[in-house]
Amino acid sequence: MTLSKCPGMSCQIFFFAVVISQSEEMRTLSLSGHVGFDSLPDQLVSKSVCQGFSFNILCVGETGIGKSTLMNTLFNTTFENEEASHFQNGVHLRPRTYSLQESNVDLQLTIVDTVGFGDQVNKEESYKPIVDYIDAQFENFLEEELKIKRSLYNYHDSRIHICLYFIAPTGHSLKSLDLVTMKKLDSKVNIIPIIAKADTISKSELQKFKIKIMSELVSNGVQIYQFPTDDEAVAEINSSMNAHLPFAVIGSSEEVQIGNKMVRARQYPWGVVQVENESHCDFVKLREMLIRVNMLDLREQTHARHYELYRRCKLEEMGFKDTDPDSEPFSLQETYVAKRREFIGELQLKEEQMRQMFVNKVKETEAELKEKERELHERFEMLKRSHQEEKRNLEEKRRDLEEEMNTFNRRKVAAETLQSLQAFSLLPFFPFQPLRLQSVPISGSHRL
Repeated sequence: MTLSKCPGMSCQIFFFAVVISQSEEMRTLSLSGHVGFDSLPDQLVSKSVCQGFSFNILCVGETGIGKSTLMNTLFNTTFENEEASHFQNGVHLRPRTYSLQESNVDLQLTIVDTVGFGDQVNKEESYKPIVDYIDAQFENFLEEELKIKRSLYNYHDSRIHICLYFIAPTGHSLKSLDLVTMKKLDSKVNIIPIIAKADTISKSELQKFKIKIMSELVSNGVQIYQFPTDDEAVAEINSSMNAHLPFAVIGSSEEVQIGNKMVRARQYPWGVVQVENESHCDFVKLREMLIRVNMLDLREQTHARHYELYRRCKLEEMGFKDTDPDSEPFSLQETYVAKRREFIGELQLKEEQMRQMFVNKVKETEAELKEKERELHERFEMLKRSHQEEKRNLEEKRRDLEEEMNTFNRRKVAAETLQSLQAFSLLPFFPFQPLRLQSVPISGSHRL
């Protein structure tokens, strides 16, 4: 009997071969000639360059602390910017996306500004719009991943890769708003704290301020981004830069002539502060660590750490899990069916509750309508009785008035008759001669 005529035996032999292959260790072989798969990194680089890159920066800080100026200085350009007032009702996030090109590399840069942060009297919930915005970007990416027809290749990734938290150069300690906000954001985004406008504080005070900031972050359990040291190529520089956190930076888009060259600097009556002079500020360190050395790691940390944490929590809320309590593989289909059945059961229960609630509400409404109808009927009967009573009173008054009018008319007729009779009985039998009165003069002898 051949294997082609016995599918069951072929399946058993295939399964046995798979088990043997899985149990054996991976063997390393040497090539006797050039094959060509060493060009994979070049293919990957070519594909990545063709596709382009995206990088999203979240700038958190008070109004007027220099966020926009630092962004213009970092990327050596001038971004569109609208000056924000200090009279915002709340915190609003304003994202702006730009297309940048350097050599043959395209970068889609998104800068998100926190407008109105720290301007309110009650700053208790100033961090909530920022947290909601970061979660919304994670939710959009998760929805795209869960689609049947996904387009992640050309999907605009709006997840925040780095949060530059601007600290006011007070020289004392962090504000409560800074600690609360960074504590709420450290599990959702990579945070790099920076001291803005570092030229307003002396070097000795600046060093003490840095130590104070780091001690407060550690004591409050705030996890900031640490530059990776697992790669030998950048381990040394990253480990040294971790000791310089937080960076004290200065931003300026103005060019000042120093000797024979033009440099970006801030000019004061007492001197010039150069932006790219490492003895003046840490701007060059920030640019090196953020853009030239660790930009890819920031993108990977966002996806592998922060987004995966959000995705795991979201799927656990939906009822999905990798293993059951017995540590056995859990079927996604079974989970979906069980969750769907549970959801349908909850939906039916809520529907029944709503139906019962609707029936009770209808009964209550009917009872109220009946009570209103009874009250209206009683009121109608009362008004009807009152109307009948008034009608009877009016009828009685009308009859009384008619009797009085009849009595008055009879008396009037009797009086007229009596008057006519009296006038007829007093008439003489001779013609009536009206008396004429003549005036008689009175003489003096007749006076009294």
